[in-house]
Amino acid sequence: MLEIKHLTKTYGDKKAVDDLSLEIKEGEIFGFIGHNGAGKSTTLKSAVGILNFDEGDILIDGISMKADPIRCKKDLAYIPDNPDLYDFMSGIKYLNFVGDIFEIPSDLRNDRIRKYADLFEITDDLALPIAAYSHGMKQKLALISAWMHDPKLIIMDEPFVGLDPKASHLLKEMMRIHCDKGGAIFFSTHVLEVAEKLCDKVAIINHGKLIKVGTMDEVKGDDTLEDVFLELEAV
Repeated sequence: MLEIKHLTKTYGDKKAVDDLSLEIKEGEIFGFIGHNGAGKSTTLKSAVGILNFDEGDILIDGISMKADPIRCKKDLAYIPDNPDLYDFMSGIKYLNFVGDIFEIPSDLRNDRIRKYADLFEITDDLALPIAAYSHGMKQKLALISAWMHDPKLIIMDEPFVGLDPKASHLLKEMMRIHCDKGGAIFFSTHVLEVAEKLCDKVAIINHGKLIKVGTMDEVKGDDTLEDVFLELEAV
């Protein structure tokens, strides 16, 4: 589903990501862990075509992001760590804007908007301008927009930040359902307890380099994920 091959991204003299290779397969919830500045967001932004990179390649369902970025982006959705939405739009106008981009038929679009807005309990807020939304409401709107076109791959940067406990629980369920249907999810998080309970596989990055990757049991063994993370970060 997602193949990252020898990804290298440099800012000036610093390698933000250094020869990183990962594979996220269909059906997998894949967690990406590292300290602030470790290279997580750079990797995610490269994977969705926001950032150019210096070396390597990224394949979405076998198609190179470098060779055919538009085709790749049709099969994925991306939620950044701080959803930067169009504040001048209302919630419903923003969702219809996303629906137009992905050419979602109106009946299907309306059904999905209604379904997810009801689940996140923001149906009554969709007529309001996004400028009036709290961070949590913006996060919910971004999540709805990501799930609307039923992408094969969903990439998220700290998706649980700003969500209330009920919405966090709902997102976990949505992630599992998406992958059980054959999709894949690649997301970064600082909430190690969530990663430990939710993820099928996890990767730990430190100073741009991949230092541990595998199934949750392979990575943590008999320890907690927090213990493993802190031990590897100290190396």
